Amino acid sequence: MGLEKVINDIMDTAHTEISRINTEADVEESQILDEAKENAKQIRGNRLVEANLDIERMRRQEISSAKLEVKRAILNARKEALEKVYNNTVDLIATLPDPKQEELLKAIIETNQSSGARIYSNEKSEDIVKKLSSLEYAGNIDCIGGVVIENEDGTIRLDYRYDVILKNVYEHSLKNTSEILFG
Repeated sequence: MGLEKVINDIMDTAHTEISRINTEADVEESQILDEAKENAKQIRGNRLVEANLDIERMRRQEISSAKLEVKRAILNARKEALEKVYNNTVDLIATLPDPKQEELLKAIIETNQSSGARIYSNEKSEDIVKKLSSLEYAGNIDCIGGVVIENEDGTIRLDYRYDVILKNVYEHSLKNTSEILFG
């Protein structure tokens, strides 16, 4: 019976040891699973944060791009409107009736002919300019109206073509005109 008792004691000790090892293994397995779940949660959370940041960055880029497109479209529309006004003004000046043309040319010539020896105009205004000016008529120039007065040696030219005057006025008042029209 002594041997049976030793075997039973060994078996009891072995069962206890197996139980202890199994319990420790279960605890360790549970810890490993908990850590793995926590790591997975952290990874998911980090990826979710990154995805949200990427989405927000893309949204801001799209909004910025859309705003830029809208500004570009508005600026193009404004530019077209200003160009239309400019072109309409050119057409109005080009089709001024002869009395108005003569009145404008008379004012320009009387004020500036003492500075020159020759005068140029467009073909349409040639007769009016010859009538109003004592300067030598030097020929026709391509313009919508107005005159160019030149000194004897051609070193000084006073350019009073309506195209040039209108362009200068347009460029100098473009900002103010735009503010008045578009705020």
